[in-house]
Amino acid sequence: MSDEIPDLLYSDAERALSDALASLLADRGGLDKTLARTESAQTYDDKLWQAVAADLGCAGLLIPERDGGAGASYREAAAAAEVLGSYVAPVPFLGSSVVATAALLSVGSQGGLLAKMADGGVTAALAVPFASAPGSAFPASIRVAGPKPGDATTGVARLRGMVSGVADALPASVLLVPADGVPHGLYLVDVGAEGVAKAPVTSLDMTRQLCDLSFDDAPATLIASGPAAARAVNAALAAGAGVLAAEQTGLAQRCLDMTVAYVKERRQFARPVGSFQALKHRLADLWVSVTQARAASRYAAACLAAGSPDVKVAVALAKAYCSEVAVTAAQECVQLHGGIGFTWEHPAHLYLKRAKADSLAFGTAARHRAALGRLVDLPPA
Repeated sequence: MSDEIPDLLYSDAERALSDALASLLADRGGLDKTLARTESAQTYDDKLWQAVAADLGCAGLLIPERDGGAGASYREAAAAAEVLGSYVAPVPFLGSSVVATAALLSVGSQGGLLAKMADGGVTAALAVPFASAPGSAFPASIRVAGPKPGDATTGVARLRGMVSGVADALPASVLLVPADGVPHGLYLVDVGAEGVAKAPVTSLDMTRQLCDLSFDDAPATLIASGPAAARAVNAALAAGAGVLAAEQTGLAQRCLDMTVAYVKERRQFARPVGSFQALKHRLADLWVSVTQARAASRYAAACLAAGSPDVKVAVALAKAYCSEVAVTAAQECVQLHGGIGFTWEHPAHLYLKRAKADSLAFGTAARHRAALGRLVDLPPA
């Protein structure tokens, strides 16, 4: 464990980024638009993503300046994720700007692709199930197939197989595909290539719709093999879990804010319902939980940014705690809004579905608690 305590406060740059992003989302990504989009065939908002990615530069936050990015850190990425979570924004920031970017940075030889991703021109996704947790075994659902005539001279590999429940792959133009082989490797695949198919699936959280990917002798380029490929996939999953904890914190804070505002206005027995002691206690408890979740998620982001030896502990702690807080906050939001909170027209259900889906993503709370116990040498119960 590291003796150095990171600064968990938001920097001026992080606050400025959060304010600019919140202003953009309030103007162009209102909850009414998000709700309507969940019932359409195009659940991701491509125009909003271009504004977030290119206009604000969020796509390149983790990408070094030499590759056209902002050269920022996971602290800024987490600050952006908080805001995106508070609006349940239907954009692939987590999958492309965090998970796929972390994998490519671990590989360290894809500056050209990173430059295209930095300005939002290319969106990428890691082809693993959304439920994959850091430290999982290397994915083996995709395998390297036999070459076709001419492949040997071009360096093209062929992939076969299917992977289910991939997040942020629907709007992606390139895929990073872990494939089983001798040795196993991480491959770059163009979504438009022959033999690649995407099948949208009806997801609990339609603001981040999952899809199934299939590969039938799809052409691919090897970018890492053996231990380097395993490290890249694990780095991506750790980054995804850590930044997702920040998203969950933003979601929980927004649920709390919406509920507090509502109980101040809703009147019963000639009094605001927020004046009832039972509701005060519930909201006070929730405020404490959200505050603790923010501390945990900020610690995880700070450890990721610094490359701290405590990264595994910090990420496991943040993902386990923030998952449960986000679900609790969303449930309280639905319940304390009374009758209106249960309707399709009110956005409360968007937050509950996102919170439930996020609680399974990159490992459940129970899985991360078990990992945390092993990391700090706590005996199993």
